[in-house]
Amino acid sequence: MSTIVNDPTESLAARIALERETRGWSLAELAERSGVSKAMISKIERGEASPTATLLGRLSGAFGLTLSTLLARAEQSASRLLRAADQPQWQDPDSGYVRRQVSPESDVPVELTRVELPVGAAVSFPAASYTFGRRLIWILKGRLSFVEGQTVHEMDPGDCLVLGPPCDCTYKTRGREPCIYLVVVIRQ
Repeated sequence: MSTIVNDPTESLAARIALERETRGWSLAELAERSGVSKAMISKIERGEASPTATLLGRLSGAFGLTLSTLLARAEQSASRLLRAADQPQWQDPDSGYVRRQVSPESDVPVELTRVELPVGAAVSFPAASYTFGRRLIWILKGRLSFVEGQTVHEMDPGDCLVLGPPCDCTYKTRGREPCIYLVVVIRQ
């Protein structure tokens, strides 16, 4: 079972507000662009609500960022070496999935994110969160049903999938153990 080493909730709230303000957007404009209600964005920015993975996917898509980039910016590590103990982790309050940013923030156009999806859990992301780069999913442990639009990919340890064009996607564990996988994002 993973442990949350760094909980970026407060810095994430500030980062979302900063990303919105940097673009000169009102809450209403971000709500329209992301499909997240103005009230929810306000609660997230004030630290009164923990955003789900789906909400963060929508917000990062509206900002033109990958979810990994948004989370990394919230932590803002400037070192080229990101030690395991310092890798920012975030836990989705709905599904309980834990996402660890493995790669340091840099100008290298590749991001590595380790995800642990609990038994029986599912998490969905809108197509907008997949428009800013190519992705691969590599299963390290457990089994995953990856629903990509209308296509279902049943994946086992060692399997690696290159995602197709952006579409709504859902990750679901299969079997009686958590699924641990690596998401590789190649920014375009």
